[in-house]
Amino acid sequence: MMSSFNQIIQSDKPVLVDFFATWCGPCQMLAPILKEVKSNLGERISIIKIDVDKNQAVAAQYQVRGVPTMILFQNGKQLWRQSGVLSKEDIIKVIVEKSNS
Repeated sequence: MMSSFNQIIQSDKPVLVDFFATWCGPCQMLAPILKEVKSNLGERISIIKIDVDKNQAVAAQYQVRGVPTMILFQNGKQLWRQSGVLSKEDIIKVIVEKSNS
């Protein structure tokens, strides 16, 4: 999992990683918002979901303490991170401002 994760975040396309847990209420609220973000930005962004219970090594590497936590990567660099639920507009604004997509 680690090596494929590291390959994904090396992309020159921005990658938004959603660290979530199946038991987390706010995570379930965030899921449809991220679907809308993806449909708005299309091929300009990759969005991947990481279940922290199944991928503890990845969560530990990025010091994910609470869920949901979103981290934006591009070319392997962490550009932004935020815990909690944000609106579709706020997430899109961050992606457009922080990445060169």
